[in-house]
Amino acid sequence: MRGRLLILIGLIILVAVIAVFLLNSGILNPPPTPVVQDGTVVVQPPPGATLAPTPTPIPLVRIVQALQNLPRGFRFPDQIEELENIVGYALWPEEAVPFNALREDQGGLEQVLGKIARTDIFREQPILSTLMVDDLEQIAAVGSDAAAVLPNGLVAVALPMDRTTSVAYAVQDGDRVDLIISMLFVDVDEVFQSITPNKITLFQITDQGIETQAGIEGRPEQSTIGPVIIGPSERQRPRLVTQRTIQDALVVHVGEFPLDGKFIGELPTPTPVPATAEAGGGGGTAGTPVAPTAIPKPDIVTLGVTPQNAVVIVWAIESRLPVTMALRSAGDTSRTPTQQVTMDYVMSEFRIDLPARRDYSIEPAIRSIRQLLAGNFIGLGQATQTIEDTTQSQ
Repeated sequence: MRGRLLILIGLIILVAVIAVFLLNSGILNPPPTPVVQDGTVVVQPPPGATLAPTPTPIPLVRIVQALQNLPRGFRFPDQIEELENIVGYALWPEEAVPFNALREDQGGLEQVLGKIARTDIFREQPILSTLMVDDLEQIAAVGSDAAAVLPNGLVAVALPMDRTTSVAYAVQDGDRVDLIISMLFVDVDEVFQSITPNKITLFQITDQGIETQAGIEGRPEQSTIGPVIIGPSERQRPRLVTQRTIQDALVVHVGEFPLDGKFIGELPTPTPVPATAEAGGGGGTAGTPVAPTAIPKPDIVTLGVTPQNAVVIVWAIESRLPVTMALRSAGDTSRTPTQQVTMDYVMSEFRIDLPARRDYSIEPAIRSIRQLLAGNFIGLGQATQTIEDTTQSQ
């Protein structure tokens, strides 16, 4: 009996294994047969078999999204090749796509070319048509306009200016300028860091101690008449050097910013209309026009430069160096090296020869020439003087 039972169990296991093999191979349950009907693939179940319910697929569309955080005022490149790592495509359920999203089948990445971010756009955020503008005047009122117009990698720094250093106030917002710096060099004592020559104090040792004499400026030399001290006839004359330093700086704004930081698209302050004085009022006569209020000229400009060049500008300001702006052409972005200009350069470049000494001259003696500056000038170790004051002192 026990042997028959074992044989029966073995036959049952064998039949089960064969049944599983036939099911998996599709012999007993063949797969559905695809049939093309009217250009559409239709799956028909085999006779005697039923298909499991097929889930309805969710339709997806490709939309444009940000690949990194984009600040307010960010200007998108004008070429699609330059959009790499800035924006890209993402799959979104069609039912959840915002109506103003930028879809691939409606233009895709081409819709962001040359646009400006109206407000901050965060990474993986869909790019909507309402998040971009064509003009900076349409950006959202968040933060300062100065930060919005600054290109990436530049910082803003303010610089004093007047009509001479600003190209007669021709420099305006959005221009590009070069900065020219002038420096005066003098010789100094390496230890004292004071202008040479040093003062020389004579002393001698006596029985009473060390006796000194009043200090004098000059240097001791041996001459044909004996030892002498040669002193200067005037203060040391500085040596002037002029050179172009920073190139292609962006003019962010000319003049002071409004306190709210909004200056893009703001209407200019209207010029006061001249009014006539009332009869018997204000000390004027009837019908006498009153002069309009003078609009002050700007005395400061904000430039967009690299962080290192910003440090150079601050150093020049702290050193009280005159800095002059040179206006560039609107389409000029070149970097041209220049040579520093000194007296030797001018005489060599323009073939100026030193005049020879003559035994005759003209009368009256020429002791000064016309000044080119039309305002104040800076004198070494002297207070700022005007041209009129200088002329009177001569």
